[in-house]
Amino acid sequence: MAMARKDYRLIPASQEMASRAPAAVDRPLVQIVSNPVSGGHSARRLARLRDAYIRYGFDVVFSESSPATPFQLIKRVARLCIAGGDGTVRHVLEQGDLRGSTVAVDVYPAGTINLMAREWNVPTDPDAFVQTSINRAPRPLFPVRMNGTNFLACASIGPDARAVAGLSTELKRRIGRLAYVVAMMKVFIDWQRPRLRVFVDSKRIDCEAVFIAKGRFYAGPWSFAPAARLEQPILHVVALRHARRRDFTAFFLAMMAGKTGNLENVQLATGREVSIDCDTPQPIQADGDIAAHTPASLVVAAAPLLL
Repeated sequence: MAMARKDYRLIPASQEMASRAPAAVDRPLVQIVSNPVSGGHSARRLARLRDAYIRYGFDVVFSESSPATPFQLIKRVARLCIAGGDGTVRHVLEQGDLRGSTVAVDVYPAGTINLMAREWNVPTDPDAFVQTSINRAPRPLFPVRMNGTNFLACASIGPDARAVAGLSTELKRRIGRLAYVVAMMKVFIDWQRPRLRVFVDSKRIDCEAVFIAKGRFYAGPWSFAPAARLEQPILHVVALRHARRRDFTAFFLAMMAGKTGNLENVQLATGREVSIDCDTPQPIQADGDIAAHTPASLVVAAAPLLL
């Protein structure tokens, strides 16, 4: 006899709230927010995450954070669980305005890449994630203000940012992070070397590509600034004086080996304020999305968010 197939479709927040039994009103409420059109989105994984919260005594409601449906924090929420990649986390924290809020925030890695969850060593097993989340102390996170928006983990201007600017969102949805490889191949064909003027706490650096770390990781398990940490109010700047194809390739190979600081072509600096200018506007990649263009001003927040 054929087994019935389990339905993992997620109910929108308004319907979920309406369908909750009155007896559940006294249970603490968790709002799980995700981007359904992002790469790596999985209704089945989110359903398992919902079930884990329920097993630990919570009621659950789902909501979205997407271009079509901006995030909104639901009243009476005790915990907010952001299930997605770095871009989703960035948008939710910016739109939610959670500074000073008593809502606990959990970050579950469910998108293409989640550098914050990697640095915080967040479990991917839903039960282990919920258990760890409800028992841990709040973690400080210093966002970086950049041209009217925020970023959390890293930013860059150069070939990788141009690849993100040319990324196909549909291809990313279908094949995940491999879409970045396709976009980078196109950049290698049409190579550009703009001259950047970077000021780190007023110290000038002339370069052709720049990478700025707020957290430890970049593009997955690699790091161009191993000393950077999300909980520290410091920007780590790594500038490539020259960014020819061979320079950029050498930089990425050194990054994979954890030795970017050994390259003669690299100049390092740290500070709380960075400004960047160029004769022609350049796209700025921040947490995996194009978040701004040059000229740009980056300033670390004076006070942290507690997540």
